[in-house]
Amino acid sequence: MRTPDQNNTKSQHQTNPLICIVDDDVSIADSTRCLVRSAGFRGEAFASAREFLNSTLVEKTACLILDVRMPGMDGLELQDHLAGASKRIPIVFITGRANESDENRAMEGGAVAFLRKPFSERALFDAIERALSR
Repeated sequence: MRTPDQNNTKSQHQTNPLICIVDDDVSIADSTRCLVRSAGFRGEAFASAREFLNSTLVEKTACLILDVRMPGMDGLELQDHLAGASKRIPIVFITGRANESDENRAMEGGAVAFLRKPFSERALFDAIERALSR
């Protein structure tokens, strides 16, 4: 039997936006997932673009936090792939190794924000809020 608090938690879990993180640096992906969960969002982490695309969560994702540089399909290629498939998921890019050309391409492709690592929690949460308000 569930207590009222458990029922409320389950209901919140089902209604809170799903934030998916795709970063080949597992420690960054996991810590970002924990951070978004601590703010009350649902969060899932993926180590590659293919892993995310092969999941059942693409259609349920309210915001995608996406690394630019990854082996295989990189973040910019994933952004292009989603746009080509008419999947309009708001994207917040995070990167430790990007240049101005990458940032311009990401923003022209519709990204909400382009954050350079290390970024502040406030910058990430501001970007997520902008993404969710779209």
